[in-house]
Amino acid sequence: MTKINIPAPVAEVAGLFLRLGLTAFGGPAAHISMFHDEVVVRRKWMDDQQFLDLLGATNLIPGPNSTEMAIHIGLVRAGWFGLVLAGACFILPAMLIVMGISWLYVQYGSLPKVQWLFYGMQPVVVVIVFKALLGLGQKAVKGPLTAISGLAALVLYLLQVNPLLILVLGGGLVVLAENARRFRKDTFTGLGLNLPQLALFLTTAVPYSNWVLFLTFLKIGAVLYGSGYVLLAFLHADFVVRLGWLTTQQLLDAITIGQVTPGPVFTTATFIGYLLGGIPGAVLGTLGIFLPSFIFVAFSSPLIPRMRNSYIISGLLDGVNVASLGLMAGVTLQLAIASLTDPITIGIAIIAAILLFRFNLNSIWLILGGALVGLLVTLVR
Repeated sequence: MTKINIPAPVAEVAGLFLRLGLTAFGGPAAHISMFHDEVVVRRKWMDDQQFLDLLGATNLIPGPNSTEMAIHIGLVRAGWFGLVLAGACFILPAMLIVMGISWLYVQYGSLPKVQWLFYGMQPVVVVIVFKALLGLGQKAVKGPLTAISGLAALVLYLLQVNPLLILVLGGGLVVLAENARRFRKDTFTGLGLNLPQLALFLTTAVPYSNWVLFLTFLKIGAVLYGSGYVLLAFLHADFVVRLGWLTTQQLLDAITIGQVTPGPVFTTATFIGYLLGGIPGAVLGTLGIFLPSFIFVAFSSPLIPRMRNSYIISGLLDGVNVASLGLMAGVTLQLAIASLTDPITIGIAIIAAILLFRFNLNSIWLILGGALVGLLVTLVR
């Protein structure tokens, strides 16, 4: 019997992202913080600057940021096979969990009670993201200019300015300030980002079709920037208003499932697909919304080293990097306000901070510990 030898980097990528796909709760900011802990701090697959450059490039393309970061990391560590494997391993566990919950939802017509997950895990997530911000901020803030750009991004985010506009302004500010003298001498024609412009396939409510489901999610995955709230707006416009396939309550339930399960928030598409078309619909919905991410990363990743050789794009990347951290800081502040609501949650955060900063305990164990505390508190009450 022939023994199949799997290259060590490939096995490492598969093992890491399968585990993260099962345990990475908390949304994109928490996911990216956990990635940083695993691939920069613990495994040293890359340094802080390379991680930041991947994060900046990820923010410049549409799609789910944390999934695209996983795909980038897989490509860096294990080549093109790693690109596919990292994304698939991060998505697959979440997809299967959401399909199981979807089955329960269809059978019983309501969601399981999951408040204890939020109660126990969110204080831990605040601490994890805060530590990552400290580490990445030391590398991203290269002087007064980038510091101002990052603080401005935080303020604009709290003022509810569009995140994509914040990234553009942050990158543009650094480019203009760093290269003002060059711009007086050189001819600058501008940079543009050509996004796929996929047409709306239908304009009125129609009977359900797997093909239309797939194409609709493909369009959303190809053009969507922003958080789960932006995803909610896209899904509402297509599935509630245009197609008439979902009620508003079903859509809110779908978003909730995406947020409370581990892995990518975009597995909301899995829930909607199952609700509308069973297992084939779940698979097609998941494939449609995530496929553009693999394509965008495959095309953009080889360009990242070249970005550092261009004074214009290098400045843009520096600005986007620090603006991205400003957005993460804004999300963290909002999460802290929402989650640190009583002495118990404050205590969870303090203990998590001690275990993380003093003993460098793996963030996955902290997340699971927070969930356990939340469950125990709920049972006692």
